[in-house]
Amino acid sequence: MAINKTLVDLLGKDAPGLLEHTCKTISREQLHLPGPDFVDRIFAASDRNNRVMSSLQRLYGSGRLANTGYLSILPVDQGIEHSAGASFAKNPAYFDPENIVKLAIEGGCNAVASTFGVLGLVARKYAHKIPMMVKINHNELMTYPNRFDQVMFGTIDQAYEMGAVAVGATIYFGSPESTRQIVEVAQAFAHAHQRGMATVLWCYLRNPAFKRDKDYHVSADLTGQANHLGVTIEADIVKQKLPENNGGYLALDSGDSSYGKHDKRIYSELSTDHPIDLCRYQVASGYMGRIGLINSGGASGSNDRAEAVRTAVINKRAGGSGLISGRKAFQRPMAEGAALLHLIQDVYLDPSITIA
Repeated sequence: MAINKTLVDLLGKDAPGLLEHTCKTISREQLHLPGPDFVDRIFAASDRNNRVMSSLQRLYGSGRLANTGYLSILPVDQGIEHSAGASFAKNPAYFDPENIVKLAIEGGCNAVASTFGVLGLVARKYAHKIPMMVKINHNELMTYPNRFDQVMFGTIDQAYEMGAVAVGATIYFGSPESTRQIVEVAQAFAHAHQRGMATVLWCYLRNPAFKRDKDYHVSADLTGQANHLGVTIEADIVKQKLPENNGGYLALDSGDSSYGKHDKRIYSELSTDHPIDLCRYQVASGYMGRIGLINSGGASGSNDRAEAVRTAVINKRAGGSGLISGRKAFQRPMAEGAALLHLIQDVYLDPSITIA
């Protein structure tokens, strides 16, 4: 079966290297891969209660990717994280919360992820039409000078009362505030599970020291360990930036400083420089794919369609569970944004794009 020509064209010169790559580090046979039975296969034996199972099934059973084991989520919390003006100036329609939810529906998404304010304002109209995921903490960026810390903006009970099926949170692993954030989010996730909601963790890194000869905030080894910490506090899904390099531990554990623990086989046997192999290490760090990895779509730019397809192909072929893409979609007219989301979903719907 031939791969969709539009997708191949968008990949351009990278198409052969991405579509024909075979992963020889961690084999696909070792992974727990997405599929129609993913919730039953992975969570039926877990400590998640029946209500959490129902919430997970609703997430995986909605939108154009329904019952494939893959997820396409629209996240719009950038009004806090990056300021409303900076986020919505390109398309002021999205100052209106209802348009955010409409885009997720038009775009065929499994869920819409946004703030207490956005989702709470339209909950009675849309909670039964698309799964809602409430982002419970944010970096508000109004404190002067700016500081980077995730703080709670509401409660788990609020999310439950508005009809959310899931809550999302961010931890800045590696930051001075990370210990407090781990405790806060772990407690919030435990409460969310008690109330029957699924949990999604943005496993991001944040520390100026991670920028050396290159930006190790996106290294496979450090992001992989962030994922591993995330699944340890029972995130049901982890969100991570696509890895762009490797060797974060090696760069930080040098000279007169000592950082973390690593094994040389991380670099010689469990990964290579190939983007799919780097992402495969992220998947493996989430209990060999038992906890689904969704990669972020990144900022909007001049080549959004090609970048979105590339990210989706890497995630899918690595064994990941989908994409969570916001700015590429909402910083353009709704019809164009919905079409871009459909393009991402087409990667996961194309059986010719296989696991590497």
